[in-house]
Amino acid sequence: MTLKALIFDVDGTLADTERDGHRPAFNAAFEEYGLDWHWDEALYGKLLAVTGGKERIRYFVERFLPEDRRPAYLENIAAELHRIKTRHYTRLISEGAIPLRPGVRRLLLEARAAGLRLAIATTTAPENVTALLDYSLAPGSEAWFEVIAAGDIVPAKKPAPDIYLWALQKLGLPPEACLAFEDSGNGIRSSLGAGIQTVVTINDYTREDDFSGAALVLTDLGEPAAPCRVLQGDTGGRQLVDLALLGTLRG
Repeated sequence: MTLKALIFDVDGTLADTERDGHRPAFNAAFEEYGLDWHWDEALYGKLLAVTGGKERIRYFVERFLPEDRRPAYLENIAAELHRIKTRHYTRLISEGAIPLRPGVRRLLLEARAAGLRLAIATTTAPENVTALLDYSLAPGSEAWFEVIAAGDIVPAKKPAPDIYLWALQKLGLPPEACLAFEDSGNGIRSSLGAGIQTVVTINDYTREDDFSGAALVLTDLGEPAAPCRVLQGDTGGRQLVDLALLGTLRG
């Protein structure tokens, strides 16, 4: 079937947001709230087993804190902390702290020029998506994406396929007409669970994840002067991801 749409995850896929964006924003929220919690890079890597910010806070409390240090009314506290964290995250984004990953802008521009439809499927909050697109891609670039499936729009987050199924429904397309872009094991389980062929670009937190079933696993999407490395799959010798390469995956 002809490729009609590209569906992108956000955190770790469009930009390396986790280590230098979400993690320090969580820590700033904890400090502002008067908590002595601190998530270093190693601990945050463990917490990434759970998708969703509020869910990650609950997981941390239940898994890593002794019972006598667990706050009462955890649901309310998690929601408030996540609200504060989102404010700190959007500030970091607005300061230009988190650029897009190699090849992302180039591929999006090529897809738009070719008339391909674009969508997003992510567990991050809608405000985070808008901030990243406005400050790291281009002002108003949220409009480039016909569908933005984000945050709590579905109750079951990745690795459940629900967010991709919702995006497909809104696009009105079968999974065979789309390609997904992900960076994590949870992400590819979600996209493949919805039946969508998936290209993976790894990062420091996800390089050891299981990417069985991926069409390609790469270091990044590549640039003409900075080619990507192929970790799984066959690019036919191509050193960056463009529409010509993506077309070969449809065979």
